[in-house]
Amino acid sequence: MFPTEPTTVNNGFAALLKNRGFMLLWIGQLISQLADKVFFVLMIALLQLYLPTHEASGDGRFYLYMAFTVPAMLFGSAGGVIVDRVPKKLIMVGSDVVRGVLMLLIPFLPREFAILLFFTFSISTVTQFFAPAEQASIPLLVKREGLMAANALFSSTMMAALIIGNAVATPMLNWFETFNKGFGKELVVGCLYILSAVIMMPIQFREHRHINEETAAINPWAEFLLGLRYLKQNRLVWNAMLQIVTLYCVFAALIELAIGMAAKLHLAPEEFSSFVASAGVGMVIGAAILGNFGHRLYNKPLPLIGFMIMALSLGLFIFIDNQPLALGLCIFLGVGAAFVNVPMQTLIQQQTPPEMHGKVFGFQNHAVNIALTAPLLITTKLVNAFGLSAVLLGMSIVVGAVGVWAWQNTRKVLQDVI
Repeated sequence: MFPTEPTTVNNGFAALLKNRGFMLLWIGQLISQLADKVFFVLMIALLQLYLPTHEASGDGRFYLYMAFTVPAMLFGSAGGVIVDRVPKKLIMVGSDVVRGVLMLLIPFLPREFAILLFFTFSISTVTQFFAPAEQASIPLLVKREGLMAANALFSSTMMAALIIGNAVATPMLNWFETFNKGFGKELVVGCLYILSAVIMMPIQFREHRHINEETAAINPWAEFLLGLRYLKQNRLVWNAMLQIVTLYCVFAALIELAIGMAAKLHLAPEEFSSFVASAGVGMVIGAAILGNFGHRLYNKPLPLIGFMIMALSLGLFIFIDNQPLALGLCIFLGVGAAFVNVPMQTLIQQQTPPEMHGKVFGFQNHAVNIALTAPLLITTKLVNAFGLSAVLLGMSIVVGAVGVWAWQNTRKVLQDVI
């Protein structure tokens, strides 16, 4: 049995197309996410102007990467606390405007490496407020029976933005630079953020504030602990979040494993990105399936099926010796990932009360950011110590075991609730 409620009326993506508020949110976040991807590529490119070549390729990239990722570690949960106290539309539109203005200021300041780090850190920090507000906004715009399709659409476009953003970033930046040399690259990224804000301005949220005199005095740290206590008490939501975090751990490890797969297949090291992109395509396909047919699959153990698909794919990688089969297997793995991510995200939205949305999604954003970083270091050491095949086999077993454990635990919680 699928843990989210069956949908009484759900026409998949077709119903969402008629929801003006949701479509504005979707288009706005798509443009904003595209700007995020192009922004990081631009920061890497600007290193060549701010530092000598040898420094830009060494310590410079390391410090830039830290400035980009540290805010996610520090402010992921804090962003969620703010989301519960400030109108979500104001946070999303304000975040885009602030990021857009910061981008437009860069060309007018001295070309100092410290300034580049400051702007990278600042823009990444503002992003930590946008993400939980975006997730908390979906239930405000979409009826309960449409959440599966809504999350499927968001999931697919998130991966599409990742794939397309990395593919078109450099050509797009170079093309705009030809029109306005020395300012064109920053202009296009800044305008993307501003455009996202303009698109979301007309959205009307039916949002009710749940802050009374007693809770108004609570400090951010106390609110963070309040959200953590809620997650520990609501085992269904906690279990769903653990499954999502596990999923992102696998995807983070897949980056290192893809590099090993490229070497195994005698490909150039930079061709590892084709494996990651294929997994993203698989997620888009899986999300499309759930978006259109999820209402017919609510009684199926979708997360368990998804984890089993991922476990099987990781195990089969050991025996693959040509690129087309490896790419096909990555697509298959991505479909399995969508079968975990979309239902579990829908479950969290359904089971979490509106006054806790920001805290829960902020904590989720925090956990996911850690899950996307830590496995990179661990996987590299494991591959160097035990070899690619052993790590793939081990991950296959672990992912399969996590899937079975999580599903059994979910069923037990549901039985207790019923």
